Amino acid sequence: MATRWGICSAGRISHDFTVALKTLPHEDHQVVAVAARKLEDAQEFATKHSISRVYGSYEELARDPDIDVVYIGVIHPYHLSTCLLFTNAKKNVLCEKPLAMNTKEVKEILSSAKRNDVFLMEAVWTRFFPASVEIRRLVDQGEVGEVKMVRSEFGVPISHVPRSGQKELGGGAILDIGIYCLQFICMVFNGEKPESIQAMGVCLETGVDETVVVTMKFSRNRMAVFSCSSGVKLPNDAIIAGTKGNIRIPDHMWCPTALEVNGKETQYPVPEPSLPLNFLNSTGMRYEAEDVRQCLLKGLKESAVVSHADSLLLAELEDEIRRQVGVVYSQDSK
Repeated sequence: MATRWGICSAGRISHDFTVALKTLPHEDHQVVAVAARKLEDAQEFATKHSISRVYGSYEELARDPDIDVVYIGVIHPYHLSTCLLFTNAKKNVLCEKPLAMNTKEVKEILSSAKRNDVFLMEAVWTRFFPASVEIRRLVDQGEVGEVKMVRSEFGVPISHVPRSGQKELGGGAILDIGIYCLQFICMVFNGEKPESIQAMGVCLETGVDETVVVTMKFSRNRMAVFSCSSGVKLPNDAIIAGTKGNIRIPDHMWCPTALEVNGKETQYPVPEPSLPLNFLNSTGMRYEAEDVRQCLLKGLKESAVVSHADSLLLAELEDEIRRQVGVVYSQDSK
């Protein structure tokens, strides 16, 4: 039986996710419905992607009995209400990152998923790329010895994108792109909480962070540092330094298609898209989608690759970094 997807929001990321699903076997994954706040947006999306059911509200999608899992591609201030809508309707959910605006909201989403006995995962797509699977294998098997230092950066000039600078739209580099560096460090250190964090940043006049540098110390004197910026382009690589060698993602560390292990490079290309994409290497979202399918077939309520504990840790770290940099959202006082 195919996994039947409902797409919530007809925006740019939903387009890319739907294109990514098309690279998987049709007998395994099918998009059966799309919902947007405006019916005409959903209709346009459905025409482009050959989707049979079209809804002009998220509530209608939540009531559709023929959906196995909903992909939520709305902007992050709406993740809480949208996740709750679908979990309370007993729908399995794959929600875009960040899962929510802060730890309090993440806890609310996770407890709703548990209460309703549904699968829920934060769409940290990077972790499912073959290159990331290989990184975990190399680290677990001690191929680079004990990891002593992790460094990562992600900077892209996106200040022209209205969402990136506006507080009410969830703007800010940490939640939008810093999360990629943060999840990478947490993955390498296997979900361990750092002993200390120091964050410094520069904020825009709107009160959201534009550039942030974070240093973290873990147990056994292991360190991590990352920089993220929505103002400038950075090299966007990542390095894991161990006592016996190094692993490097040469560029676009958030959607890795190459790895250098002790200087030897291996390519991990993603499939070609059937339609033009909005974001780099988006067909790589196929890997998280297939993981969701496997979890559902096994009756699991969370994925081992991005577990509920992983999402909670990310939210707690994001909150602490924002606290130190001085970024406060309206959701923080609710």
